[in-house]
Amino acid sequence: MLIRDVNHRQQKIAGDKTVLREILNPDKDPVGIRYSLAQAVLPVAGISLPHRMKTSEVYYILSGKGLMHIDEEMSAVGPGMTIYIPPQDLQFIENIGTEDLCFLCIVDPAWRKEDEEGES
Repeated sequence: MLIRDVNHRQQKIAGDKTVLREILNPDKDPVGIRYSLAQAVLPVAGISLPHRMKTSEVYYILSGKGLMHIDEEMSAVGPGMTIYIPPQDLQFIENIGTEDLCFLCIVDPAWRKEDEEGES
């Protein structure tokens, strides 16, 4: 049995400038999955850096209010909403609320640094 408490995971600043805690990654953990799972936090008035992933990504909003940008589209998002981000689409999210924007990130196949690229 493998149980992880996100509050005990190491916090780092991700390439898109969100505060990230990796929860599961099959390249680093003894799990039979192909996706990775992380929790991201964006402070009030924060904006993640525009970037593209070679893989698909899903955000699940836990708390806060945001404005999700995918290529030329944008939409307000909040708790309980799920956002699918296709591979190679330019993406970023901004916190438009009065509290931290907290969301889960699921990347399939699992996140690797070389699969993420900044805006070009």
